[in-house]
Formats: sequence, C-alpha cells, structure tokens
Amino acid sequence: MATLAAVLLAGFGVLTFAVRVIVQLSTTGQTGLIGLRRGAGPVDWLSGLLFVVGMAMGVASVALVLHDSLQPIESLDRTPLNAVGIVLAVAGGLAVFLAQLGMGASWRIGVSEDQGTELVTSGWFSFVRNPIYTAMIVGWTGFALLVPTWLSIAAVAVIVVGLELQVRGVEEPFLRRTHGDAYRSYAARVGRFVPRVGRFS
Repeated sequence: MATLAAVLLAGFGVLTFAVRVIVQLSTTGQTGLIGLRRGAGPVDWLSGLLFVVGMAMGVASVALVLHDSLQPIESLDRTPLNAVGIVLAVAGGLAVFLAQLGMGASWRIGVSEDQGTELVTSGWFSFVRNPIYTAMIVGWTGFALLVPTWLSIAAVAVIVVGLELQVRGVEEPFLRRTHGDAYRSYAARVGRFVPRVGRFS
C-alpha cells in the first residue's frame, strides 16, 4: 500500500501544483504563486508552517514505511480501510485539481492586497467556500487510511489546524476587506468547509 500511496502522492503533486501552475500561466500570463505577502503577520506564518509541516509529515510517513523504518498501526492496516483510503485519496486529489480549475483566473497560492480577483461563488464554491481545502483534507485522510501510522494520522490533524488558521485568520479577513458586503452575503449562505456549517451569522 505504501508504494501505491507514493505513486498517488507524486501524481497528485504534479497535477495540483505543476499542471495547475502551467494552466494558470498559459491563460493569464501569471503563475498564481504569491506565497507570504510583505508584512505578513504571525498567523500567516504559523498557518503556512503548519500546512507545510503537515504535508511533509504525510510524505515522510509513506517514505518511512517504504524503507521499513516505520510500521503501520496493525489495528488500522486492514483491507477495507485501505480500500476506503484509496477512494478518498483519489477523490480528494482529483477534487483539489477540479476546484482549482473552477477558480479560473482568480486562483492563487497566497493572498495579495494589490492583486484583486473576482469573488468566485459558482460551481464547487456554491456548496462550500473552500472546496480546495475540503478536498485536501479528504485526500490526506485517504492517505492516512492507506498507510495508517501515527505520523500520517498526526499529519491530517496538523494540516486541518493549518488550514483553519489560514482561512479564519488570513483569507476571510482579506476577502471581507476586498469584497465587503458581497463576501459577507456569500459567507452567510455557504458553509466554510462543509455545506451549511461555518456560515457567517
């Protein structure tokens, strides 16, 4: 299972980063890669750090199992759970890519005060406000079931905390400043990560 997980990780890494950047560059002339903006605060840094560390933990878990340096948790390393893991990993990875495409020219990694983008509320974004992040959580949960170690399970928790901080502490304040009442109205209708959950009051 670790070999399959490694292949899927590599494939989705290429699809959701390299291919997406190429698509963005060919359609807009920009890569969409912003990263941390100038004057980024502690929440920006912490959320980014947690997300990167969480992904690294997930990749390390697969690599360590492949090299027999870490053993899967026996009670969780069962064929039915592994099968669910495959489904979630594949569905999550594909959903990340499709939701990224759904953002069109507004897709970015990072936020920038001087790069205005349209507020995307259709397609995937009509169900949840952050479908890319929802799909990431689904995908990483799949990998944790595919190669169930204490490290892969911890990775999911770290990624979730990082994404929560990013959305609540960085992106939502940015979107309120940028789109004002249009964003507030949208956020009052559509859930944050799960339909109808996390709507603005």
